[in-house]
Amino acid sequence: MQFTDVMARLHDGRQLCFDHWQIQPGEYWAITGTNGSGKTALSCLFADELRLSHGQVSGLPQSVAYVSLEAQAAQIEFERKQDESDLNDCPDFGTRVRDLLQPLDAQVNHWIDALSIRHLLDQGFRALSTGESRKVLWINSLRQQPDLLVLDEPLEGLDQNSRHALSDELERIQQQGQAIVWVANRLDELPPWITHVVFMHEGQMLYCDRKATVLAQPEVAGLMHFDRDLAPFPEAIHQYDLAPEQPLLRLTDVSIRYQERTLFDQLNWQVEPGQHWAIQGPNGCGKTSLLQLITGDNPQCYRNDLWLFGMQRGSGETIWDIKKHIGIVSASLQWEYRATTNVLSTVISGLYDSIGLYQATGDSDKQLALQWLELIGLRDKANQSLQHLSYGEQRLVLIARALIKQPPLLILDEPCQGLDDPSRQLVLSFIQRLAQQQRVTLLYITHLADEIPAAIQQRLQFDLNDGYSQIRISTD
Repeated sequence: MQFTDVMARLHDGRQLCFDHWQIQPGEYWAITGTNGSGKTALSCLFADELRLSHGQVSGLPQSVAYVSLEAQAAQIEFERKQDESDLNDCPDFGTRVRDLLQPLDAQVNHWIDALSIRHLLDQGFRALSTGESRKVLWINSLRQQPDLLVLDEPLEGLDQNSRHALSDELERIQQQGQAIVWVANRLDELPPWITHVVFMHEGQMLYCDRKATVLAQPEVAGLMHFDRDLAPFPEAIHQYDLAPEQPLLRLTDVSIRYQERTLFDQLNWQVEPGQHWAIQGPNGCGKTSLLQLITGDNPQCYRNDLWLFGMQRGSGETIWDIKKHIGIVSASLQWEYRATTNVLSTVISGLYDSIGLYQATGDSDKQLALQWLELIGLRDKANQSLQHLSYGEQRLVLIARALIKQPPLLILDEPCQGLDDPSRQLVLSFIQRLAQQQRVTLLYITHLADEIPAAIQQRLQFDLNDGYSQIRISTD
């Protein structure tokens, strides 16, 4: 493959441009760089999906399969559009996993067992957790046997065992000659078989050479290093009337069941103000379902004994009575945020608990949102469309949206997903400061132990066995 004198306009008005790039047989390239640098746009060249204003391209592969957070979001949106729940008067969980992965030949069955998803074959795609759906799309891409496999943040959303299993499978198919391009925010996740690296920044190809040469560049180290002081948080403008002697959450003998499967049961759990929790466990164990009980996004909250902010669920409270006390960051929220809106309105919408902004706002709301955008380094993109930002930049905007009202309870479901190293360190600094201030209580989900700030002392651990989770509570 060869690219010469390439120039293309990006969504935000910048130009992606470089002089020359050539990929020879036997070379394994990674595209890396900062959030919003043009990494994903560059990878779209392989499938001729980026409109060029200038340049020449030759030697493109006949078939290209993409594995990315964006492709996962597109599949979820497709399944949502096929939803026939209203017509059938029963929940529609989407296309069965078995049907998505047909034919179930020996190779597909090998991947099903390697990624431990055989128990999911008869479940609908929309009923899967974020990590489970990612595994299914992984196998769906691999079974196509493409001429080129483009892996954009391939390990995001996977638990540790799944990361190891997938890394082993990728190394196996790489040794068999499968052409692969790896797109990465984190340099420490590049596999050892990567031979060459492109480093992007602000739409420019800064370096394009052998891996060791590029990673040794001082400019690369500087751009991927977080070295600025964290500015003070803006003053909170919301006041919450909560009884200090009341726990924020109290769950008694709580269970979640889907059809014939019991995900977990007899959970007794209480969260006191200022008591921060890390919630851990493998893909599909029930972490997200538990959070959806708390936010009211799972209807099983009404048949369980839940007290939230001094209110018992099902006692006449509205969903807004609950949501006004909660801020949330999650992949599902990011996929739901399909409203046509700019970055500033997205952050302001956190004050009103809405997906999009549907009412007039005052100057104080706008100034507060601009302060949060300044903190995350995206103030210059306040008037850009949210959908035109990179996945990592969108995630930073949604973090600002969750923090703007500094709620009593902040739910962070893998907040660092899709972030480059400097942005990841920025967000972890936010979390550490919030935990130390104790005005906001944190429920924090991550698969990576090194992303748990020291101030988070409580643990809710899910242990999954044959589709059923046992839950352990501990304190560091």
